[in-house]
Amino acid sequence: MTRTLPIHDAIPALIDALRGRGRAVLQAPPGAGKTTVVPLEMLRAGLVTGRILMLEPRRLAARAAAERMAQTLGEGVGETVGYRIRGEAKVSRATRIEVVTEGILTRMIQSDPDLPGIGAVIFDEFHERSLNADLGLALCLEVAGALREDLILLAMSATLDAGPVARLMGDVPMITSEGRSYPVETRWRDRPRRKGQRFEDGVADLVTEAVAETTGGVLVFLPGEGEIRRVEALLKGRVPPECLIRPLFGAMDFAAQRAAIAPVTQGRKIVLATAIAETSLTIEDIRVVVDGGRARRARFNPGSGMSRLVTEPVTRAEATQRAGRAGRVAEGVCYRLWTKGEEGALQSFPPAEIEAADLAGLALELALWGAGPADLPFLTPPNPGSFTEAQALLQMLGALDARGLITDHGRALAALPLHPRLAHMLAVAGPDAAWMAALLADRDPLGRGAPVDLSLRLMALRDPRAYAERPPHPANRGAVERIRTEAKRLARQAKPATPPLSDAECAALAYPDRIGLRRKGDAPRYVLSGGKGAVMPEDDPMAGARLIVATDLDGDPREARIRQAMQISEAEIRALFADQIAWQDVCLWDRRERRVLMRRQERFGTLILDDRQWKEAPPEAVARAMLDGVRDLGLNWSDAARRFKARVMLCRDSIDGLPDLSDAALLEGLEDWLLPYLKGVKSAQDWKRFDMLEALRARLTWEQMQALDRAAPAHFTTPLGRRIPIDYGSDPPEITLRLQEMFGQTTHPLVGGTRLRVTLLSPGHKPVQTTTDIPGFWDSSYAEVRKEMRGRYPRHPWPEDPREADPTLRAKPRK
Repeated sequence: MTRTLPIHDAIPALIDALRGRGRAVLQAPPGAGKTTVVPLEMLRAGLVTGRILMLEPRRLAARAAAERMAQTLGEGVGETVGYRIRGEAKVSRATRIEVVTEGILTRMIQSDPDLPGIGAVIFDEFHERSLNADLGLALCLEVAGALREDLILLAMSATLDAGPVARLMGDVPMITSEGRSYPVETRWRDRPRRKGQRFEDGVADLVTEAVAETTGGVLVFLPGEGEIRRVEALLKGRVPPECLIRPLFGAMDFAAQRAAIAPVTQGRKIVLATAIAETSLTIEDIRVVVDGGRARRARFNPGSGMSRLVTEPVTRAEATQRAGRAGRVAEGVCYRLWTKGEEGALQSFPPAEIEAADLAGLALELALWGAGPADLPFLTPPNPGSFTEAQALLQMLGALDARGLITDHGRALAALPLHPRLAHMLAVAGPDAAWMAALLADRDPLGRGAPVDLSLRLMALRDPRAYAERPPHPANRGAVERIRTEAKRLARQAKPATPPLSDAECAALAYPDRIGLRRKGDAPRYVLSGGKGAVMPEDDPMAGARLIVATDLDGDPREARIRQAMQISEAEIRALFADQIAWQDVCLWDRRERRVLMRRQERFGTLILDDRQWKEAPPEAVARAMLDGVRDLGLNWSDAARRFKARVMLCRDSIDGLPDLSDAALLEGLEDWLLPYLKGVKSAQDWKRFDMLEALRARLTWEQMQALDRAAPAHFTTPLGRRIPIDYGSDPPEITLRLQEMFGQTTHPLVGGTRLRVTLLSPGHKPVQTTTDIPGFWDSSYAEVRKEMRGRYPRHPWPEDPREADPTLRAKPRK
C-alpha cells in the first residue's frame, strides 16, 4: 500500500502498542485514513490470528469501508475483506477483515462468548458513543478478561476524549495521528441569522453563496430528511444548471446512497446529508462543507416511557468532524451557519446514546448475558430511571420474570433483530405480523402530514400501486420497497402462530401500554392503558374512534401527540388480554366532584371498560377514600376543636405524652386518629358539617385529660354559674362575655396562676372593654362606660357599685 495518508505515520506506534498490550486507543482527525488503513496494516503486520472484526455505526459506512479496502487490495468484496449488515452479507472462508454494523457484534458474543475465530475487534468512530458500541466494548472487555486474554481490542475516533476510554480499557496506550490530509479554511457568518428567517432559507442562502465562491463538490449538513427535502426544493433554480443535487440520509435505499457518494462525471455535485456523512465515508470530489449547525437526537423520557426526536445545536466535536469532510481529498472550505462568537456556547461533545436513549434493548441484552449494569465496565453507566422503566416494559412483555431474570420468551425476543416490543409481536403473532414489524421499525412511508391511521401505511405496503392512486398522501416508493423487503426477511424468521391475529391485535401486542380509550368531551383526547395521556389532531379522520392503539407518539411527558395509531375493537382487546382484564371495586376521592366515588369497574390497565355504581361499598372503604378528600380539602376546625388544640399545644411541655395537634402532624397521621370517626362522611358538604373535636379528644388518655383540665381548664364559670369557653389561642388566654354577667366579681379570673384577658360586651354584644384587672376596671373606667351605656341601653341595669350588684343577663321589666 502507498504510504500517502497521515495515519501511516502513526501505524508503527499503534502496531507496537497492540503487540505489547493487546489494546489501544487511536485518535486520528477526519481524513487521516484510519478506517481503511488500520485494519489492513494490522493484517500486514501479522498481528492477528483469525479475523479482524471492525464495527461501523451505519450500514452505508460499513459497505463503503469494505469496498474501499477491497479495492486497495485489488480484490472484490467478500474475499480478504467482507462485510455483514442487517439483511446482507458478503464474506467467505477467505475473509480476514469483516466490517459489520455494531449490533452484529452483540449477537456474536451472546451466541459464542469466546468469539471463536476472531482475533481482534476494532470499534471505529467510537466518538459517536452509540448504545451498541458501548455495550459491545463492555462485553468485549469482560470476554477478554475471563475467556480470551489474546483478544486484541482497538477503539478509534476522530474527536473522542480518549483519556476515559483508555482508562476503561486498562490504562492502555493512546496513539495520536496528527493533521488532516489537506487544510480546511473555516468561514463563519459575520452576524447571527436574522430574526424570523427560517432555518432552511438560511441554509439555502449559504449554499448559494458557497457555490458562487468555490469550486468542487459541496456537502451540506442538515438534521433530517424533512430539512433535506425543503432545502432541495429551495435550491432548484438558485444554483447553476450543472449542479446536481443529491440527498443522502439513512432511510434511502443503497442505490440512491451510492449515487450521492459516487463522483460525478460532469457538472458539480451538491450533497444534502444528515449526520450519516460525518463518519467513515469519503464522498468523492467534496471540496466544500456547509454546516447548518443542527443535529437530531433521540431523547428518552422514563416518566412517559417514550422517546422523542429533538433538534439541537451541534457540539464542537461534531462541527470539527463535519469540517474535516472538506479536506479529505483536497484543500477545502467549511461554511458555518453561525458566528465565531456563537461557537463558544456550543457543548464540547454530544451526549452518549446510553444517557438519553430507550434502554429496553440494552436491558434485554444484559438479562440474556446474566448481568446488571453495575457488573459490566460501561464508559457511561445507564440512567437508573430509564433502566428501571426498560425492565418494567420487558416484564410486561413477558421477557423478564418478577425477579428480573430472562425467560424463555425473552431469549426468543433477543434472537430477533428488532426492538423488544416488535420482537414480542412477531414472536406471538407469527409471520402475519412481519408487515407491521417492518413498518414500525422504519420511518413513516407516508411522511409528515399524513393521516394518523396506521392501516393506510399497511395498505401502501401490501398494494403500493393501488395506494399511490389515492391522493392526497402517496406513499414514498423507495421507503415502501425497503420496508417490504425487510418484512419478507422477518417473515422467514418468525414461527407460525395460530389463530391468526388482526393488524390491530398485532399493534396491541407491541404496545399493550398504549391502548387508548377516548375521554369524554369534544376534543380527541385519550387515556392510555399505561396511565399516560395522548391527544389526536382534531381534524384527523380517526379523531372519533373510541379505542385505538397508539404506535407513534411524540413523547411529550404531559400529553403526547399521536402521530400513528390504529383503531381496535373492545372484542379484540378482550380476546387478546382476557387474563389482564378484571373487575375492581373502587372507592376513591374525586377532586372535581368533591365526593367519594363508589364504583365497580372492569379495567384493563388504567382503562375503564365498564363502570357501575357500587351500592354496597363497605363503610371502612368509603372512610379510607374520604381521607384523601380530607387531604384535598384541608382540616375543618370548629371553634371548639380549635380551642382544644390550643390547650393541648400550650401544655405539651408540661404534661407528658400529649400529641402534636399541628395541621402538618394531623394530616400525616389521618389514618390513626380520624378514620374511625368518618362514618357517613362522603363529600365536601359532609366534611364541612363534621366536628373534629371528638376525634381529637380521643387522642388523649383519661389521665391526660384530667391533667389538661387542671393545667388549662376549658371553661371559666361566671358569677351566674355559666361556663364560658377559654380561648387559649391568644396570649394571655381570653374569655368573652356580657359586662352585666360580671357584676359581683371582686377578683380577676385566673387560670394556672395567669390572669385571663377578659373582653366585656355591651347588651348588643359589642366590645366595650378588654382588661386583665376587673377590680381596677370597676374603680376606674367603669364610671365612663356606665355613663355611655345607660344612654344606649336604658332597659339594662347599670349600678353605681358593680361589686355589690347581682350578675344578670336580663333587662329591666317594662313598667
